[in-house]
Amino acid sequence: MSDKNLHQPHEQEEQPRNMLDKAVIKISNLLSWLFIFTVFISFYEVVMRYVFNAPTTWVHETASFIGGSLFIVGGIYAFAANKHVRVVLIYDSVSAQGRKYLNLIHHVVGLAFAAMLAYAAFAMAEEAWFTPWGELRLETSGSVLNAPYPALLKGLIFVVLCVLVVQFVLHLIQEIIGLGKKDDV
Repeated sequence: MSDKNLHQPHEQEEQPRNMLDKAVIKISNLLSWLFIFTVFISFYEVVMRYVFNAPTTWVHETASFIGGSLFIVGGIYAFAANKHVRVVLIYDSVSAQGRKYLNLIHHVVGLAFAAMLAYAAFAMAEEAWFTPWGELRLETSGSVLNAPYPALLKGLIFVVLCVLVVQFVLHLIQEIIGLGKKDDV
């Protein structure tokens, strides 16, 4: 059996399943260019530090913030592109109908987990963005730069988890609709 035949059952699943997935993939592909920006500013830091003996105060935190942000967005990208982790030993050994039920279970459990994480992320972001008496005050790093990167990351985590919840809902609806359909395989 050729390598192509091994991957054939999942070929159609590798496409975005809805408009949200398409938007996530498009935005993520654009954001991925920030990795190159991170390389450039890191190179700049190395040159400034070791050639001119004038280290920066902003590069390390900024590069960490960008990398962390892209890592967070990578989760919804992987789900949108259907590149997330699955146990293929089990998944590939069942029939197409069995895969539909495994997907259904995956989406129900994933939705519950993502919703709980989003709830926890809301509390974390709220604390990072507001004082106990309700004034807007972004949590900062406490370094010389003192950038609001911690608050921005916590807000991003909350937003991304909300997007993940919506993704799970949309995928779950598609799985439920697809249960009744017969496969032409």
